[in-house]
Amino acid sequence: MAEMTVIEAIRSTLAEELTSDDRTFILGEDVEAGGVFRATEGLAARFPGRVIDSPLAESSIIGISIGAAHYGMRPIAEIQFADFIHAGFDQLCSEASRWSYRTKGDSWLPMVVRTPWGGGVHGGQHHSQSIEAYYCHMPGIKVVAPSFPADYRSLLRAAIEDPNPVLFLEHKRTYRLIKQDVDDAPAETRLGRSRITRRGNDLTIYAYGLMLHESLAAADTLAGEGIDCTVVDLLTLNPLDKETVLEAAKMTGKVLIVHEDTLTGGFGGELAALIAEHAFEYLDAPIRRVAGPDIPAMPFHHAMEGFFMPNRDKIAAAARDLAAY
Repeated sequence: MAEMTVIEAIRSTLAEELTSDDRTFILGEDVEAGGVFRATEGLAARFPGRVIDSPLAESSIIGISIGAAHYGMRPIAEIQFADFIHAGFDQLCSEASRWSYRTKGDSWLPMVVRTPWGGGVHGGQHHSQSIEAYYCHMPGIKVVAPSFPADYRSLLRAAIEDPNPVLFLEHKRTYRLIKQDVDDAPAETRLGRSRITRRGNDLTIYAYGLMLHESLAAADTLAGEGIDCTVVDLLTLNPLDKETVLEAAKMTGKVLIVHEDTLTGGFGGELAALIAEHAFEYLDAPIRRVAGPDIPAMPFHHAMEGFFMPNRDKIAAAARDLAAY
């Protein structure tokens, strides 16, 4: 397969899963034409009747997927932008998340909800949200946020095979930006596992999605200044790989958490609480976070979007302060 972009990794995996399991189908807005980002391009012609356009009704997309999964199908729902998923919030959090729990494990929901998330593409207020914290709050939904094409392939396959509802987050800025030779790259094949992507002795950076790549770029810059960073790619946010998270914190004693969601109530707060509770005696400095500011939405203007978004320069500046503490 050689080099792939993120979008090519997703499309190829969807095609393989549709080929290997007749129970699998794709449902969403404009998916027959390939979707906004062309993730399903060409699949409707290859798999007639199994790549299905839906009305503009996210609650119906998710509700239909719940029913189909209950009756033995393997639905892959596409929500056109993560910003629109809130219309299906009740279906996901009141129904899908509790399905197995309320049946004492007698019934399962093997369904995946794919959606592009995050900023950096000048999408403005309604096409740039980071939604992970809302859904990580709900037990019963697994939340996956890969960073590299090889992980997109392996974790999307794992999500489709999982008996639980899985929210599969695809950072839209990385779709064509990030490329990788998937044949030679390491790939996590299990949900609920993180990976130490880079090892260093001075501090540990935790990130996911686009921010993982910005963190790695910051770590490269810092290495030239004599600051060696460990970088952890979280991969799955719920369930979180607590063992790897704590191992990496103990390794360096200094922790920097990066995400582009707003600071208050963001996923980084839960990560910080976990480390403070279980690795406090190993810490040599207060836990730091680099995150989006607490404003209602992503600005459209490129300068203001840059103000909102964390980036490698902001991460490197925070890491320098932390290393010097």
